[in-house]
Amino acid sequence: MIRQPFVAGQFYPQTEASLRKMLSGLVDPDLERQEAVGVIMPHAGYVYSGYVAGITISKVEIKKTVIILGTNHTGNGERFSIMTSGSWMTPLGEVKIDSEIASSLLKEGHLLKEDSLAHLQEHSIEVELPFLQYLKNDIKIVPISVSPMAGLSECRKLGEDIANGFKKIGRECIFMASTDMTHYESEEAAKTKDALAIDAVVGMDEEKLFNAVKKNDISMCGLPAVCSLISVCKNLGAKKAGLVKYQTSGDTSGDYSSVVGYAGMIIW
Repeated sequence: MIRQPFVAGQFYPQTEASLRKMLSGLVDPDLERQEAVGVIMPHAGYVYSGYVAGITISKVEIKKTVIILGTNHTGNGERFSIMTSGSWMTPLGEVKIDSEIASSLLKEGHLLKEDSLAHLQEHSIEVELPFLQYLKNDIKIVPISVSPMAGLSECRKLGEDIANGFKKIGRECIFMASTDMTHYESEEAAKTKDALAIDAVVGMDEEKLFNAVKKNDISMCGLPAVCSLISVCKNLGAKKAGLVKYQTSGDTSGDYSSVVGYAGMIIW
């Protein structure tokens, strides 16, 4: 199937010309890029989180295939959903699914289910694609939707299974998790809470991250996706993580009384 764009014209421009113009102001192709295993990207409207997403992806050496762990805001479809065939459309054109890698992950995975329903009206993966297309026009993806209700043990198992399935293919790729941070609190509160989550990611500690979010009531929508990403990366030998950029919606709106936090991070 061809998955059609769902939030074009809402989260980002719906025409190719307008989208390219906006991305040209968010992405810097001249920045020095580093080899990375994983990257964490925000997924709000580009007006709010586009700068964080743009500068983060600009610092990463993008491989031909990107395995993207998104969150499931809608609750539709399977709890751990993967598409193994077809393509996704954006105003910049078609992004094909890497069927070889996706099929290997599905075969190895105990949690993953073949399912497109979870993806049809979900924005967390879709909004990342134009950034990737802008920097590498022949990009392929493996879209995986992760339930926001997933437990820590499930995240670890998902990460282990994805890593094992990927190892059997023997090709390069980069892994991505899509998440926003604290939602609709004051900027002061958001920064304090999000610092706890960011510190856990920098420490490559998915258990610390999971517990910090639960204990401090951090409304980080892609927590299981990020925990799973950390598990994947550790299983593939990654040792370090770092923050590229953090800001809030208040930097755009000027309203600091109720913000959403956005973090861009790299794992290598």
